[in-house]
Amino acid sequence: MNEPIDVVISDHVAVVTLNHPKVNAQTTEMIEALTAAFDNFNDSKDVRAVVLTGAGKVFSAGADLKNRIKTGTEPGRRWAHLRRVREAFYSVMECQKPVIAAVNGPALGAGMVLASSCDIMIASEAANFGLPEIDVGLMGGARHAMEIFGRSLTRRMIFTGYRVPALELYRLGIIEACTSPEDLMPTAMEMAYEIAKKSGYAIRMAKRTVGTIDNLSVRDGYRFEQNMTAEVAFHKDSKESMAAFVEKRAANYDD
Repeated sequence: MNEPIDVVISDHVAVVTLNHPKVNAQTTEMIEALTAAFDNFNDSKDVRAVVLTGAGKVFSAGADLKNRIKTGTEPGRRWAHLRRVREAFYSVMECQKPVIAAVNGPALGAGMVLASSCDIMIASEAANFGLPEIDVGLMGGARHAMEIFGRSLTRRMIFTGYRVPALELYRLGIIEACTSPEDLMPTAMEMAYEIAKKSGYAIRMAKRTVGTIDNLSVRDGYRFEQNMTAEVAFHKDSKESMAAFVEKRAANYDD
């Protein structure tokens, strides 16, 4: 039996691959493995950036409906399942290291939520994004969709199950790149390695900052950002960055 996810770490970049053939439906085992992996990245000095992708031709078709049916009706069981699912997405959103979604194929329902929980999204031309829950008597993902797709498009997706092609999302400026299938991972890895060259401390502080100011007013957000900037300036990596810039050399970071 395959592991629900594969994790490979090299040169400070972790590649997490959803691995539940054929459509990478999200089982209980997968969401628990995702949560554990991203929690571990927080404490790993070997990881400065993460790329999340799917095996095969589908990023993730969403929740495993067979698994959902088996969840049962025992008191409290469905609430525990819903909490597990939420925490898996939060583990990605709140990961202290930047996360790039390399969406290789359809990202549907919970699959779309997982992709949108990442910091940066890029996608293959073969990818599309949708919320097909209306067709199976369910709901989910609307709040995450509203965060990135806008009011009208989100409602179209929710009410009709419309799948938005990756090329359209790139045209709208919602994803950072739309590549050929064979160029997807090289593009994602190039971006991840660029992040990984930075100070690990500075990256963690930057991730903490943008995650916090997302929910603040401009006035309060800028105040928080200024405070974080002042804190970073006293760290040894800040002094090394400035010295490397003046001396026109690559910076050398311990963390």
